[in-house]
Amino acid sequence: MQVRPYALMMACAVLPAALAAQGKPATAPPPPPAPAPAPAPAPAAASTSPVADALRQMQQRSARTLIAAAEAMPAEKYSYRPTPAQMSFAAIQVHLANEGNDFLCGKVGGVASPQRPAVDTTMTKEQLVARLKETFAFCEQAFAHLDDSKLGEQMTFFGTNTVSRATAILITVGDWADHYSQEANYLRLNGVLPPTAAPRRGM
Repeated sequence: MQVRPYALMMACAVLPAALAAQGKPATAPPPPPAPAPAPAPAPAAASTSPVADALRQMQQRSARTLIAAAEAMPAEKYSYRPTPAQMSFAAIQVHLANEGNDFLCGKVGGVASPQRPAVDTTMTKEQLVARLKETFAFCEQAFAHLDDSKLGEQMTFFGTNTVSRATAILITVGDWADHYSQEANYLRLNGVLPPTAAPRRGM
């Protein structure tokens, strides 16, 4: 019977700790791990024909700007030329149609140029704009399968001149830039805003 006091003392010592443990709130489970970040998108594959791809982009841009310029000039101003020594606005369209796009794009693309009647400055604005659109459509077709594998290939160019395909590409793009800058000046001299100077939407 001597054991009871000792057992009672042990119960008194342990009971408060047990009660205190029961009073503590349950520990919240740890949060789930954050999801792994999405993998970065793979970089775009480098072009295998960067020169040909750039030419196609320039053809699309030049077609938009030169056609828009031809449409912007009033029909009654197609005979305009800043000085007697310069081409008239109509003559620029004739040059682009006859000696420009069909010839240059055919040479660069290595395809036969369309055989169609030549245009001249006596034609109406509508006729000249329509032909300009046709020639740029041909350029797009001529460049469709062009790649960079034959940039060094030699070709006859304007008579007996021999140039590489790379040189012909530069001449073609330069011709578009030259005549667009020419037309932009003609438009401004007649109070018409050139297409590339028009405010962009949303600005």
